[in-house]
Amino acid sequence: MPRPLQSWVPALLPGLLILVLLSVLGCTSSDADGTAPAPPDTTLPAAVADTATFAGGCFWCMEPPYDKIEGVASTISGFAGGDVKNPSYDQVTTGTTGHAEVVQVIYDSTTVDYERLLRVYWHNVDPFDDGGQFCDRGSPYRPVIFTHDAEQRRLAEQSKATVATQFDQEIVVPVQSLDAFYAAEEYHQNFYQKNPGRYNSYRDGCGRDARLKEIWGEAAMSDASLEEGP
Repeated sequence: MPRPLQSWVPALLPGLLILVLLSVLGCTSSDADGTAPAPPDTTLPAAVADTATFAGGCFWCMEPPYDKIEGVASTISGFAGGDVKNPSYDQVTTGTTGHAEVVQVIYDSTTVDYERLLRVYWHNVDPFDDGGQFCDRGSPYRPVIFTHDAEQRRLAEQSKATVATQFDQEIVVPVQSLDAFYAAEEYHQNFYQKNPGRYNSYRDGCGRDARLKEIWGEAAMSDASLEEGP
């Protein structure tokens, strides 16, 4: 004899709650339309424009720290480090393309230098976790500093060595050359501005800020000197 509907409800509630939390907190959007992003308006002369690329977990959370810096013209969420050309977000998140979520920063090199961008990067990631970042797990969310030339590599390696002196744990963030960058779909660009409620719910639920403060103390999410330590 079938069980009454009322008797099924308590058994279903835990599963329903998990589904609701995943839909609210996951670094993905329910508004996916596959639209390619418009080219960013950097408004920078070619002579002073430069580019940096960082992987620090969910790319939604890596745009805001750079957007607020004077001299940064734009940030673009995308993918790097994989072996599939022009992958979609859905492809990347399967973990089969080899890409990591990244933010590409276009900046005025006469106003802000790469060293400052590196300081911002370190204070916005967990440098001990190469299996993802915060609540987002798997290779698409691994931290990486992607360098564009030999000077960026030198400065990135130097900053990593400085960070290593501040902790007893191994710093597992790799520094590697950028082979290719692919912009993510339009709905991911500036997500924190277009969907602030959803963004804040995700960020709070993911425990990102709490973990950053645990690691970096007052320097968390800042551009403080790396030599001062947490």
